[in-house]
Order: sequence, then C-alpha cells, then structure tokens
Amino acid sequence: MKNIRIFTVLGLVAILTLQTIWLFNTYVLVRNNILKESFDTLEESLDREVELRIDRTPKETQIIGGSTNDSVPHLTYFSESLSKLGLEVSLDDIDSIAASILLRKYDIESTYMICMINMNTREILQKSKSLDLSSLDVVKSTPFPIRTDLSQGVQLILLNPYWTIFKRMGLLMIATAIMMIMVITCIIRQDKIAKVREDFSYAMIHDMKTPLSSILACTSLLHSGKTESTPQLRERYFCIIEDETGHLLNLANKVLTISKLESHKLEMAKITFQLKPMVEDLIEKFSAKCAKPLHFTLNLQAEEVHGDEEYLKEAISNLIDNAIKYSYQTVDISISSLNNATHTL
Repeated sequence: MKNIRIFTVLGLVAILTLQTIWLFNTYVLVRNNILKESFDTLEESLDREVELRIDRTPKETQIIGGSTNDSVPHLTYFSESLSKLGLEVSLDDIDSIAASILLRKYDIESTYMICMINMNTREILQKSKSLDLSSLDVVKSTPFPIRTDLSQGVQLILLNPYWTIFKRMGLLMIATAIMMIMVITCIIRQDKIAKVREDFSYAMIHDMKTPLSSILACTSLLHSGKTESTPQLRERYFCIIEDETGHLLNLANKVLTISKLESHKLEMAKITFQLKPMVEDLIEKFSAKCAKPLHFTLNLQAEEVHGDEEYLKEAISNLIDNAIKYSYQTVDISISSLNNATHTL
C-alpha cells in the first residue's frame, strides 16, 4: 500500500506538471496571437486614419506615398507627407477606429490606449488616454513607424488582457479541471477501496480464526483419547468440528462470491425451488449455535421461488447472522415472503 501510494502521488505530480506546461505553452501561444492581432489592428486603424486625413486635404494636393526603400512601409510615407502638410497623426481617431476593430474583428475585450513613442528610446511622447501602465500585465504591439527616418511610431497597448486570454483558453481550462477532478476522485476512491479490502481481509481472518481454534482444540482432545470413555462428549466434539468446518466453508464461499463479482464471472443457476425447507434449515442451524435467546417468526405466503438457491440461501444466512450479531440480549427475527404482479418478495 505504501508503494502504491508513492507511485500514485508521483503519477499525479507528473500529470500536474505536464498539464501546467501544456497550459503555460497555450497561454504563451494565445498571448502571441493577441500581440499579432494588436499590431494588425494598429496597422488597419492607422490606414483608415490616413484616409481620413487625405479626405481633409484640398483637392489636387500631391501626396508622396512610396519609396524604393523596402524597409519603410508605404503607409509611413503617406503619414509623414500628410504631417508635412499640417495634418498630424490623430491618436484619438486611431483609438476610436481600433476600438471597433478589436471588439468586432478579434473579440478582444481589454482596456487599451494608443501611444506615440520615440522608437529609439521607447519613450512615450503622447497618449490617447491617461492610463496607468504599472498594471499587472500589458501587451505592447510592435510599433508602426510614422516617420521615414524611423524615429517615431505609434503603438497599441493592451492593459491586463487576462479576460481575453482566459476566454480563449476556456475549454482547455475546463477540460483540464474536469480531468484533474476525475483523476483525484479516482485516486481517493482507489484509496477507499484499498482500505475496504484491508478491513475485509482483517475481518475475514478474524472470522476464520475462531472456527480454526475450535477445530484445533476439539481435534486435540479427540486425539488425546480422553473422550473414549464418554461417547456423548466425543459426539459433541465431532458436531462442533462439523459445524465449524461448515462455517469455514461458508466464509470461503463468500470470498469466492466476491471474487466472481469483481471479475464479472458470477453466474446464477436459476431454478424453481421450495423456500420453506431452505429457511427451516437456516433456522435450525442458527438456533443450535446461537448463544442468545433466539426466536423466529415465519410468514411465507410465497412458498416457491425462482432463482439461485445457493446464493439466496447465503444472502438470507448473512441477514440472519447480522441480526444476531448486532442485536441485544434477545433476538426476534421475522422472515416473510409474498407475491406481487411480477416478483416474489
């Protein structure tokens, strides 16, 4: 049992470790996806904001929108050209556009803001909202340049995006929780089953010890020859040995029945038989060996039974034995049977 518990605990720790690693890797993956979606949101918002600024320019205004330098996006040239015309980047417009994209397109529910930063020092130059960045966690998108010399850029910052992350990991976390509950429940149940087995083994050994002691004592007396001159005493010892041997056989049958039940190999030999002779045999058996005053009351309205005679007799015997064992000084046992529409009770 000690080794089983050690291996069980080690197995549980291994499962918890693997689940933790799995959840952490999934968390990192989801967080990276949110980071990418934040940048895509920022780029799309800036693109729409540039279109708004273009709409505000006078007609026939020439706007430079490209260059041979592939490291600088075309959108950066448009944004810088508009800034030179006096139409500076509007963080408020980018903020309002981003709000719609985050919720509608990516289903991201999180407090956020748009920042203009120095791309060399990462210093925040301007913010769309006055929010405290010293929160537990922030997701900062890759800055998008708005100057061709890559000195300035805009950045989208999500504050505490845990709700979005946990929402995307919801099914995985629920499945993990259910699995862990099942594993822990199985371990607890297994431990209880092991305890029941241990208690059963102790009780069975204790029950077998008494008849074995009686058989050994009677056999020793008979073997000594001291009962040769007293035939009645000798017959009494033989009866005791016979009864206790039957007791041991019953205990062995119980163990065999339990073993068959556990391995799903218990088969019932159903026949029709008389109930009264079986009950009377049990009454005679228990009345002879019971040390307490014992009284039986019979009311067998259904005299015929269709079932397995051996196991039914064993079941009734167990009930009578428990009634005697857990009663007080006097034992009154009532045994009755009746028929309903489909069963004999």
